[in-house]
Amino acid sequence: MLGAESWADSLVHALGGQLDPWGYVLVFAAAAAESAAFTGLIVPGETIMLLAGFLCWRGDLDLATTMACAVSGAIIGDSIGYEIGRHLGSHIHNSRIGRWVGRDRWERARRYLRQKGGRAVFFGRFIGILRALVPAVAGDAGLPYPRFLAFNAAGGLIWGILHVGIGYIAGDSYRAVERQVGRASWVLLLTLVVGGALLWIARRRRRSSEEES
Repeated sequence: MLGAESWADSLVHALGGQLDPWGYVLVFAAAAAESAAFTGLIVPGETIMLLAGFLCWRGDLDLATTMACAVSGAIIGDSIGYEIGRHLGSHIHNSRIGRWVGRDRWERARRYLRQKGGRAVFFGRFIGILRALVPAVAGDAGLPYPRFLAFNAAGGLIWGILHVGIGYIAGDSYRAVERQVGRASWVLLLTLVVGGALLWIARRRRRSSEEES
């Protein structure tokens, strides 16, 4: 608790003794930068949203305004990421980020998006590394923007309210909650990977049996 209070007090002092309006600007920017600037590859957005919820619990920020900043930042940031992928997809492939992700994984993500469409955008919002990459991959894959926006907005709305709300409810226990949220993201990612592999195997077996008959 002392560490959390020391961190929060340091942030408040760094912003001139109050978080209004700069605290809200930081929440919006952090949520937007995850996919717009790929910062989610380094710092998970849930961490910052949980910290923002904690500051709401302390009374430094207004809960409703903070949630609105988180949701709007997530939606706008993903839209920027989509446009980056749409216009600069080929350049991203050859960038440092592209080399780190790997061309094969990028291509698999494109095929997955073409097959699953909006559902991939929605569920990707709740999985750390995918949250930073899916919008750009969606733009690069040519997913129609109205469809992308609908699922992006639904995911961003739930994600922003959920994580700021969890930080608020957890209060000074938010650090323990952060660890559990991180584990849950990896479990969800593993579940999707295993589910996708099983579906691929089932389809391949069905195709083989059809060819034999």
